[in-house]
Amino acid sequence: MYDKETALITGASAGIGREFAHRFARDGHNCVLLARSEDALHDLADTLTSTHGVDAHVLPADLSDPGVTDEIVAELQERDLTVDVLVNNAGFGARGQFAELDAQQQVDMIQVNVTALTHLTRHLLPSMLERNRGGVLNVASTAAFQPGPYMSVYYATKAYVLSFSEGLAGEVADTNVTVTCLAPGPTETAFMDRADMHGTALFENASKMTPETVAKTGYDAFCQGRALVVPGWPNKIGVFMVRFTPRPVARRVAGWLNR
Repeated sequence: MYDKETALITGASAGIGREFAHRFARDGHNCVLLARSEDALHDLADTLTSTHGVDAHVLPADLSDPGVTDEIVAELQERDLTVDVLVNNAGFGARGQFAELDAQQQVDMIQVNVTALTHLTRHLLPSMLERNRGGVLNVASTAAFQPGPYMSVYYATKAYVLSFSEGLAGEVADTNVTVTCLAPGPTETAFMDRADMHGTALFENASKMTPETVAKTGYDAFCQGRALVVPGWPNKIGVFMVRFTPRPVARRVAGWLNR
């Protein structure tokens, strides 16, 4: 297991991110909690401190703002906080026809899911490599393994996270720094509401996992230094089968699930 000093967790106010905060704090990590909801972050920080006896720092930020990552790094420096583990959990989706969905919302999705994740990793990974310790845990999705009509931008952003993470894992393989990609399937979080997934075949028929189980799976994989983990046997089987499915068929199935 990794014995890190401080973990920065994006999207920490709820769902999988909140569970990650509890996992890291339970094992003695101090936490930097980042999300848009300042009140929720303060509540979580108080809980982590009282329950696990760690320091919990609140850092409210909107990752859809293109300039915010520089501000986050500056704030970390001002507070003299060294980040040993970066958990890029923040992300959101939107369902509908690409040509009809709000254009800015889709650009914001790329900013949060891809650009901010990349920028934060680029800022914080070099110091981990200098210390030869630490790591990055990126949250992708089973959506990363095939194209997804009616959620085309979301699926594309998660494909980026998967490829980026596995590439970085190869780059740091000869160091004590690790990069792990967690690719969960349908999970009971607020993502369903924001992405308007209620009523779809994907979320109505799938065996949905809890945030606690997903976070535990990702945390354990990170501690083991694994490059990729897909939680839950139904999700593992689905990802495995995609490898042998013709892409036109995979497109049609994904489109049906997302309608």
